[in-house]
Amino acid sequence: MTEKVTELLVCTTCRMGMPTDIEGPRPGAQLYDALANSNLPEGVVLKPVECLSNCKEGCSIVLRSEGKWTYVYGRFDPENGAKDIIVDGTTKYHASQDGLVPWRERPEHFRKNCIARIPPLEIPNV
Repeated sequence: MTEKVTELLVCTTCRMGMPTDIEGPRPGAQLYDALANSNLPEGVVLKPVECLSNCKEGCSIVLRSEGKWTYVYGRFDPENGAKDIIVDGTTKYHASQDGLVPWRERPEHFRKNCIARIPPLEIPNV
């Protein structure tokens, strides 16, 4: 049996409240770069995406995998430990069977900043 791939999507266009006339790298791109140079678990694929429509709430990410619940998390600040929080949460998500990491085992930031939880496409009939 092959292990399922987990995708970690990072909004690279996030400005985190920056005015549009400010030059330089956007916070979302900075977060993506930090994660690209981190120790993500084997089987996790990091992908940049444009605009997750959570612009006023800080940087946003998505965790998704076939047969698992998908999560959208926000309010990450790349300059205040976001990389380590995301690596921890992604590791736990990736190790889960269905994407449902027990609430108390999630990083505190994940518990307080979940934007959306989306069921898997393959929901069995109840």
